[in-house]
Amino acid sequence: MIYMLEDESGIRNFVLYGLRTSGMEAEGFETPSELREAMEKQLPDLLLLDRMLPEEDGLTVLKKLRCASETRKLPVIMLTAKGSELDKVEGLDNGADDYIAKPFGMLELISRIKALLRRTSDTPTESERLELGGICIFPSKHEVFADGEKITLTLKEYDMLLFLIRNRGEVYSRDSLLKEIWGYDFSGESRTVDVHIRTLRQKLGSCGDVIQTIRGVGYKAGDETGD
Repeated sequence: MIYMLEDESGIRNFVLYGLRTSGMEAEGFETPSELREAMEKQLPDLLLLDRMLPEEDGLTVLKKLRCASETRKLPVIMLTAKGSELDKVEGLDNGADDYIAKPFGMLELISRIKALLRRTSDTPTESERLELGGICIFPSKHEVFADGEKITLTLKEYDMLLFLIRNRGEVYSRDSLLKEIWGYDFSGESRTVDVHIRTLRQKLGSCGDVIQTIRGVGYKAGDETGD
């Protein structure tokens, strides 16, 4: 899946049409807030990012992506009218993987997208994966497999699963998980944790028993079936 953040509808629709006719899945967004909402549900394989945007500029969006653990390695190509050498250097220095100035050719864009995806799609090494009870997590690629099947998780579900498996055997209260996963300023109730645990177990299927309920305390990840 390729996401495109571009406020000019003509350019956005042109690029999305070109990507889809070439066999790629693609979705477009007009504002950074729309992009963030979509990324809460699904992370893309690559982001096409405009520089001059409403709400905040593309460089600010890029810096935020590079500061977040789940998007630190997300492939990003900047597509912008700001095409001077200084602009390109600034974009690349702030974390863009490639920088294409407008106007651009669709064939060249598709070629560079494919090249970037090839560079970033190497199979993770053994040291880059976590395994427990049929669950396999590749943190560098933000991928989760249960009994060999790839599982699609929301960001919070993924963060919780990764945290529990990295700290396997340790028991965490609901309040502790709220602080670890949502942050100290999260204003929701602890039942939020229960809801996410329930949906996470459902998505993991037979591997869901890895997440154990410790009655009166909270949750942990372990090899044996919990309560």
